[in-house]
Amino acid sequence: MSAPHLEVAAPTTPGTGLGSPATDVAVPGTAPAPAARAHVVGRAEDVPAGEGRAFVAGGVQVAVFRLRDGSLHATQAACPHAGGPLADGQTDPDVLVCPLHLYGFRWTDGTSTGGVGPLRLYPVRETDGLLVVEV
Repeated sequence: MSAPHLEVAAPTTPGTGLGSPATDVAVPGTAPAPAARAHVVGRAEDVPAGEGRAFVAGGVQVAVFRLRDGSLHATQAACPHAGGPLADGQTDPDVLVCPLHLYGFRWTDGTSTGGVGPLRLYPVRETDGLLVVEV
């Protein structure tokens, strides 16, 4: 008698793939995720204080925000709930709110304030007037 065959189900929430930083799930026998690489996505002046903008960094769609205090944050571009355009969302010092269904996500760790899947966060910085995102 042979051992039962087990399959790994594919995740249905964008940004939460197996082995992705959003879930930290390692699957035995799979290659480790490639190391993050820095990508210039635009000029610092492209993102005014209190707003967000969508960019592509290394083939990954990201949303970059400059809060009113000047701090920068980067997330996946689409809401994990229904794919809403997060760059159009509202922000405060603690939370990003998706414009479609008003789900909130914490800047500290990407967790939802409303019970949907986590948001993937990316390191972002300003260097010599350019926005650099690591994906």
